[in-house]
Amino acid sequence: MADIFDAYALADAWDEMFVRPGEVRTAYEPVLAALQPIEPSELRFRADQMARAFTDRGVTYAFAGEERPWPLDLVPRILDALEWDLIQRGVAQRVRALEAYLGDAYGHCRAFEDGVVPWRLLLNSPHFHRVAHGVEPPGGVRIHVAGIDLVRDEAGDFRVLEDNVRVPSGVSYVIENRRAMTRIFPSLFAEQHVVPVDGYAQKLLAALRKAAPDGADDPRVVVLTPGPSNAAYFEHALLARLMGVQLVEGHDLVCRGNRVWMRTTRGEVPVHVVYRRLDDDFLDPLHFRPDSVIGCPGIMSAAMAGNVTLANAVGNGIADDKLLYTYVPDLIRYYLGEEPILPNVESFRPDEPGQLDAVLDQIDQLVIKPVDGAGGQGIVIGPKADAETLRRTREAVLADPRGFIAQRPVALSTSPTLAGERMAPRHIDLRPFAVNDGNDVWVLPGGLTRVALQEGNLIVNSSQGGGSKDTWVLAEGPAEPLDEVPSTEGLPEVAPRQLGPDGNPTFVEEGAQQQ
Repeated sequence: MADIFDAYALADAWDEMFVRPGEVRTAYEPVLAALQPIEPSELRFRADQMARAFTDRGVTYAFAGEERPWPLDLVPRILDALEWDLIQRGVAQRVRALEAYLGDAYGHCRAFEDGVVPWRLLLNSPHFHRVAHGVEPPGGVRIHVAGIDLVRDEAGDFRVLEDNVRVPSGVSYVIENRRAMTRIFPSLFAEQHVVPVDGYAQKLLAALRKAAPDGADDPRVVVLTPGPSNAAYFEHALLARLMGVQLVEGHDLVCRGNRVWMRTTRGEVPVHVVYRRLDDDFLDPLHFRPDSVIGCPGIMSAAMAGNVTLANAVGNGIADDKLLYTYVPDLIRYYLGEEPILPNVESFRPDEPGQLDAVLDQIDQLVIKPVDGAGGQGIVIGPKADAETLRRTREAVLADPRGFIAQRPVALSTSPTLAGERMAPRHIDLRPFAVNDGNDVWVLPGGLTRVALQEGNLIVNSSQGGGSKDTWVLAEGPAEPLDEVPSTEGLPEVAPRQLGPDGNPTFVEEGAQQQ
């Protein structure tokens, strides 16, 4: 084995690369062979060079109040064809069930009448918006894009950790990770048949255009961003570029007569689909937070009138409430008549009679999650928490049982990760991204593998200091000539909004071709 792996010790978890010390899994043999001739210092140098390149290209994320280069580890995460078949079928099944639930919750509420889900779960949710009730989106699609977080447990089985169907982020890093890895290890892509990820933008654009209201013969799609100060602005800009559509802010749009128009230097032009990357609360100050200055007044009324499609739909937050997560296996059986392909992590509902006491009694052995938490915020891992943290958590759960769920701790699988100039096991998860066009749920091959860079840490979110890995899905058959992600070289950089002579922002330049 290479020197860089000599001190590699397996953790108490499923290791993605090694079966046991010294025995590599078949899919990883070419990766190990490629890493063996490389000195640890050279590998570290390549990682540092890649970080500088990411910074120069604007591939960054916000952490601890500063912009940092996106952290990509040089050892990929590999899934074989059989593993990926299971994942994509399970993710697609889950999206279909959640889609059915949203249509039901904002429609006839059959699942509540039949006792599959309690009424309190809907009525107590801060993400239930009455203005969305009765609104039937084109094709019945409310989840145009989903990100389903998966983990591999101690036995090597994949489990769903949580669902993200509001404004799931991270797919731009999947694209950039692959682009970087094809430059660092081009020979590996020539030897192995790694399924490409370059079709995402085209799939997304096709689904968004298909979601346009009736009568839009040549639908105009825009990406609505909160602006450059948003942590995911790089992603908003990249997706707009790759789709060939306009990136707009709220003040670039105007609503009149329950229709949405985009201001351009050639006058106002109609907009039919808004891929919005801001939360419900900030979308429309006439319907939600009146102090929002980043949304577009009247856009919700236009959606209710059926003249514009919002992707994802308003009100989807009731479907990625972590308490609803515990009911999703039942929803799959109820709506689809199928058994879940991907199981949940064992979970408990403190708001149910009898379960609250059980959770409080073993709170030091469970993971406690706020049902509305995001980015790893508020999670308490009982076995690793101190007495004071457990006391505060117990009081919080007792005061608001509906606000939390409890889960059995799972030792997330580990993968060799460059730590300094050596390889060490670090815990990882996987976020596959799904695009739903109403007829088919397509899952991007691979997804975003996130890695907890601190030893023993189980929280992988980048907002908590986590990193990422390129995720390779191996197709059956021989490798094909490398034809990866279309380069963004030569595309205009994301520039700050320019001010006109009157001191106001200039309008969007019309003319970007939509395909």
